[in-house]
Amino acid sequence: MIYAIARLYRKRPGFPPGAGLRYTLRQMIAHSYRLVVLLSLLLIAGCGSPWNNPYPASDAKGNILYSAFAERPKHLDPVQSYSSNEITFTAQIYEPPLQYHYLKRPHTLIPCSAAEMPQARYYDAHDRPLPANAAVTAVAYTVYEIKIKRGVKYQPHPAFARNARGGYVYENLASRDLADKNTLADFREQGTRELNARDFEYQIKRLAHPRLHSPILGLMSDYIVGLKEYADALKKVNEGLAKAGNGEAWIDLRKYPLGGVEVVDDHTYRIKIKGAYPQFLYWLAMPFFAPVPAEVDRFHGEPGMAAKNLTLDWYPVGTGPYMLTENNPNRVMVLERNPNFHGESFPSDGEPADAASGLLADAGKPLPFIDKVVFTLEKESIPRWNKFLQGYYDASGIASDTFDQAVRMGGEGEAVVTDVMRKQGIRLTTSVAVSTFYMGFNMLDAVVGGNSERARKLRQAISVVVDYEEFLSIFQNGRGIPAQSPLAPGIFGFRDGKAGINAVVYDWGAGGPRRKPVEVAKKLLAEAGYPNGIDSRTGAPLVLYFDVTARGAEAKSMLEWYQKQFEKINIQLQLRPTDYNRFQDKIRKGNAQIFEWGWHADYPDPENFLFLLHGPQSKVASQGENAANYANPEFDRLFERMKNMQNSPERQAIIDHMLAILQADAPWLWGYHPKDYALYHAWYANVKPNKIAYNTLKYHRIDQALRNQMRNDWNQPLWWPLPLMGLLIAMAALPAVLTWRRRERGTARA
Repeated sequence: MIYAIARLYRKRPGFPPGAGLRYTLRQMIAHSYRLVVLLSLLLIAGCGSPWNNPYPASDAKGNILYSAFAERPKHLDPVQSYSSNEITFTAQIYEPPLQYHYLKRPHTLIPCSAAEMPQARYYDAHDRPLPANAAVTAVAYTVYEIKIKRGVKYQPHPAFARNARGGYVYENLASRDLADKNTLADFREQGTRELNARDFEYQIKRLAHPRLHSPILGLMSDYIVGLKEYADALKKVNEGLAKAGNGEAWIDLRKYPLGGVEVVDDHTYRIKIKGAYPQFLYWLAMPFFAPVPAEVDRFHGEPGMAAKNLTLDWYPVGTGPYMLTENNPNRVMVLERNPNFHGESFPSDGEPADAASGLLADAGKPLPFIDKVVFTLEKESIPRWNKFLQGYYDASGIASDTFDQAVRMGGEGEAVVTDVMRKQGIRLTTSVAVSTFYMGFNMLDAVVGGNSERARKLRQAISVVVDYEEFLSIFQNGRGIPAQSPLAPGIFGFRDGKAGINAVVYDWGAGGPRRKPVEVAKKLLAEAGYPNGIDSRTGAPLVLYFDVTARGAEAKSMLEWYQKQFEKINIQLQLRPTDYNRFQDKIRKGNAQIFEWGWHADYPDPENFLFLLHGPQSKVASQGENAANYANPEFDRLFERMKNMQNSPERQAIIDHMLAILQADAPWLWGYHPKDYALYHAWYANVKPNKIAYNTLKYHRIDQALRNQMRNDWNQPLWWPLPLMGLLIAMAALPAVLTWRRRERGTARA
């Protein structure tokens, strides 16, 4: 190969006449040595900064948090956003009236944009005030008066920009005005103004907007006085505009009053609720009730804005600690400190262990600590994991295929990081999510559904035989706890220990709950009329159908595991895979027999879990969230009594009774409550898992100097192979030089 290269080199124009191959090879050797020296100098010069750093060198000294996201958010408008991958962003930007205390457990509501906690005032049907301890049945309506903080300003935004005459700069825009406007940054003039109570009123009105399709309109229409009628009125307005050929025209909601919301003054407003609904305070901690100014809605409602994606769904506007400065969901999304943020302090109180763990070291210091948060799109878990290990992501979850690399079980069965992780300063946090994953039975199905003893014992037999302890061990690396009921740990009504076990499925032993043996399931199956899995009435094997959306190799092994669980009692489980949209349609129409689903709490109250089995919430009958279409008159009666009660021993007793009914009827296999595992680098401080609150980035802190030092230590290039490679090239060329030199001398002698 060297000879061929040399011949090509020799044919170059200007090659010295009469020069032999010896000259060519000598040149190659000289170039090789020069290359070695050049590479060595470059590598030595580059030792100060890692070559594999995916971020600009200018960011090295920045107070920046680096994270990742796997799915692009669909909605950033607070009236529509209802997914966990969306609230990661919206919760940092918008400030609803209330929020959750970052450190206290159980989860405690505190003011956010509100100046103080709102108090409920109860009234009877004759508008007479009632005492705070009035019976729920006596309350005709509730009024919440909310006072908001003074001096709070919005982030800079062109919607607030005014001209010298006091008018808005960007108002009544013509198509030519938008010709060169493709992003929000193209609007050079920006402004701000103070938050006022009308902004909260305007957002509540937006829940009923016919073009926005808020996911909570149906529920809130049951509680906020006049909201349903308001939605109907706006629908007619929208239809009128469409008939007039102006279907995209902005609807100024200020022109249409909503009876259930009253603005008292610039810093006070009231919300009127039907009956008593204490859980409404939890809703006031969600972005649905964050303020949206009318002028921002008007700005994004200008004709032509939606066609260019210049909408609130793409460019959220808030008063929170951060604002979205780059929205490129196919690559990166960036949050930066809101220069107009009104300020907030790190909490000075929490749980007893917080001080010992250093979580109160920043007590009283102004928030936020981090200036910028960069979210990079990472669809695959392995690249994300590798970047975390290199220090280019500050935190990481743990996928199943990297679990053993990151976590081992300690001497007392607790999860700890491996020695490799510990030496890198990586620490682990674990917490049980306020979520539940379950396998549901369609109670409208002729085989597994209904309230007959035959169907009930069939469901109980399956509940016993599907071993979720084994499932968690095989597929979740033990990250979860088997569920005894719908209620997740941390929710009022959940009982731990012997008092909380599902006696249909478990026995209590010295080591805790123990799943009943398969023989119990076989006995229940025989009592149901299916001895050894054979229908005693027809003589045919019992075949059940499982609707799933799972895909891929890992899902295949999981589904095969489910089939083996049913085979323990000789039941054949047939899989019916489908896509998620088709699956939802089957659930909506009641065409699935057995299915798998999950639920994450919107707020920490038992009503938010138990309503999933409330008869009037049936998916088929009312398009509610009761996907199993379960209906038990006694359970429903107790639910209506319990749902609006304050937490008390009386409420706990009612919940205990409700759970006993559910455990006997077994409309679900209760499944498990997942455990969340997260890893954090040594430079990432003030982290405490909070499964209800999402506006937590403002509390986190990064030690960028330590991060830079550790990144450099971990990512120094291995430069020594390159000079060695150059030397080997030169040595490989040397025999060719010597050979041709001998040939030339021999030819000269001849």
